Amino acid sequence: MSPVMAGTRSLKTVQAEYDFAKDGGATGTITLRAVDGSGNAIPAGSVITGGYVDVETACVSATGTIALQAEAAGDVVATAGQASWTTGRKSVVPAGTGATAVKTTVERNLKAVIATAAFTAGKFRVVLFYK
Repeated sequence: MSPVMAGTRSLKTVQAEYDFAKDGGATGTITLRAVDGSGNAIPAGSVITGGYVDVETACVSATGTIALQAEAAGDVVATAGQASWTTGRKSVVPAGTGATAVKTTVERNLKAVIATAAFTAGKFRVVLFYK
C-alpha cells in the first residue's frame, strides 16, 4: 500500500488525542483516538518527518512515564516522566532529518505507552506530518 493518495504529493497530517477522562491512565499501551474524523492510521510505507505534541492538561502520576510510538517503542516521543508532560507544545523525535524520520512497515496507529505507575490526569494531542 502506498502512502501517496491519488492526486496529491503534499505532506499529510494525522492527529490523535489522549484524555485521561476518556481513556483512563492504567499502565499499558493505549491506541490514541482520532481527532478530526479522518482516523488515526498512518499508511504502510509512510515517512513521518515531524510534528509536535500539544499538552492541554498536565499529565499527573506519582512516578509514571509516557512514550509515544508509531512504528516502534519511543519513536515519536521517547519515554519521559510525568514532570515532562506539562502544558504547552512539546517536540517529537522526527525532526525533519533522515536520521530522525520514522518509516512505517505496515499501517500503524499512534499509541501511548504508560509505564511504571498509572496516571491520574492529563490530556494531549499529537500532530504528525508524513509523506
